[in-house]
Amino acid sequence: QPEHFIITSLFEGLVAPDAEDPERNAPGVALSWETKDFVNWTFKLRADARWSDGQSVTAEDFIYAWKRILSPELASDYGDMLHLLKGGADFHTGKTKDFSTVGVMAPNPHTLLVILDGPSPHFPGMLKHYAWFPVPRQAIEKFGKMTDLDTAWARPGHIVNNGPFILEDWRINHFISVKRNPFYWDAKNVKLNGIHFFAIENAEAEERTFKDNQLHLTKAVPLASVPIYRANPPAWFHQSPELTTEFYRCNVTRAPLDNPKVRNALSLALDRKALTDDIIKSGHIPATGLVPPGINDEYQAPKMAHFDPDEARKLLAEAGFPGGKGFRLIQILTNSNDSARTVAEFFQESWHKHLGIEVSILQQDWQVYLNSMSKLQFDVVRGGWVGDYLDPFTFLSVFRSTDGNNNTGWKNPRYDDLMLTSTRETDPATRLKIMQEAEGLLLTEMPMIPIFWRMDSRLQRAEVQNWKESKIGHRCYKAISIGPWQPLQNWP
Repeated sequence: QPEHFIITSLFEGLVAPDAEDPERNAPGVALSWETKDFVNWTFKLRADARWSDGQSVTAEDFIYAWKRILSPELASDYGDMLHLLKGGADFHTGKTKDFSTVGVMAPNPHTLLVILDGPSPHFPGMLKHYAWFPVPRQAIEKFGKMTDLDTAWARPGHIVNNGPFILEDWRINHFISVKRNPFYWDAKNVKLNGIHFFAIENAEAEERTFKDNQLHLTKAVPLASVPIYRANPPAWFHQSPELTTEFYRCNVTRAPLDNPKVRNALSLALDRKALTDDIIKSGHIPATGLVPPGINDEYQAPKMAHFDPDEARKLLAEAGFPGGKGFRLIQILTNSNDSARTVAEFFQESWHKHLGIEVSILQQDWQVYLNSMSKLQFDVVRGGWVGDYLDPFTFLSVFRSTDGNNNTGWKNPRYDDLMLTSTRETDPATRLKIMQEAEGLLLTEMPMIPIFWRMDSRLQRAEVQNWKESKIGHRCYKAISIGPWQPLQNWP
C-alpha cells in the first residue's frame, strides 16, 4: 500500500479514480471502453497521452508492460492478477513462451483489444491497480533487459512516466518527492506543484511531525491516541471504513503449524472483540472471515472465525498437544511499530492462557520483515490485505497456490479449482456462490487467521482540499489542492 500511493502519483492506467468519488471509474489513458459480453473489451486511447519524455503513450506500451509483468523471469508478486487475460496464466507459468497467445492486441496505436479468460464485469475497476499500468520501454531497456530487476531506470533523472507528477528526488529512508509533469495530458487541471512522501514507520513520530506543522496528513495514528480522538473528535482527526483485513499468516510448511487442527485452535483461542474493544479501541470490527463487508452487497461471506476456547483446547488435544504439552515454542514475527507489538502480545497472552503454549515475539524493520515473510522464515507472521478493487476475488485470489502474495506455503488444489472456475462463470450470482465456497474452504483450513476489519484513521490539516474518502486507498491526486494555512485547534 505505501508503494501504491507513490506509484499512482507517477503513473496512470487505462482507467483512473474519479475526482469526486475515487471508487468510481474515470477515463485515464483510455478515453472510453466497451464490451458486450464482459470477455471481449475495446479501449480507445487518447491521442494526447504522453510519457514524461514527450513520446506518445500507445496501446503497444500496455502490451509491453503486461508482457513484462507476466514474464516468469521478472517473478512479479502481482503477475497472477493478469491471469485474468486469456492465455495469461500459461505464459506466466512458462507453459508457452509465445506471448501472441495472450488475449491482448493493438490494431492501431490508440486502440487496445483485450480478451479475458472469462466474463469479468469488474475488469475496469481492476485497471486502476498499478499491476496494469504501462511502463516505458525506452527507459527500461536503456538500463537493461525488459525483465532485469533493480536497474537504474526508475531513479531520479532516468525515470519516464505518464502520470500527473514526475519523480524529483528520492532520499532513502527519508522521503520521495514528485513535481508536476508538464507532459501529462490533463496538466492544466493538476492543482499541486508537488508532493513529498515521507518514510515514517513509527506512528508516534508521524503524529509529532504532524503536530510540528511538517505534514499535511498522516497515514497512521498512534494506537494510544485513537481512543482519545474518538471520544472528542477534533476537526483534523478522520476515520472511515477501509476495505482491509488484518490477519496473521501461518507457515504451514513448519510443524506443528502444518496441522489444520492446530491452526484452527490458534484461531478459536482469540477473543477478537476483546482485542478491538478493550485493547486497540480504534473502531476496528472483529473479523469473522477474510472478505470484509461492503465489497459486494450480494456476496454472503461465511462467518467461521470466532472465539471458542473450549473447542480450541479440544482441537489442540486432537492434534496431539493436550493442554499444550509437547508443543514447541513458536514465534510471532511482526514489523517494528508499537501497534503491531500490542496485537502480537495479545496473541501471545491468549495462546498461553487458553492453550498453554509458549510464544515469543520478533519485530523486524519493514524491509527485513517483508523479506522474511516472502521467504517463509517465520512460524506466524502479521499480515493483511487491502482490496485492490471492489470484488471478493481481490482477497480470495491471494491464497491460490501460485499467487506471489500467498506467503503461507498453503496449497489446495480444490481451492485453486474453485477460484479458476469463478473466473469463467457467466452468471454473477453463481460466481459469488463459488467464491463463497472457496472462502469456506480457506477458513476450514485456516492458513491465515483473520483478526479484524480496519477503520482508516488519519490526521489531516484543514487546508487539504478535495481529499476524498476511499475504501481501497485510491487517490485522484490531480484534484487535490492546498488552501491557506490554518493553525491546529484543540490539540489534546
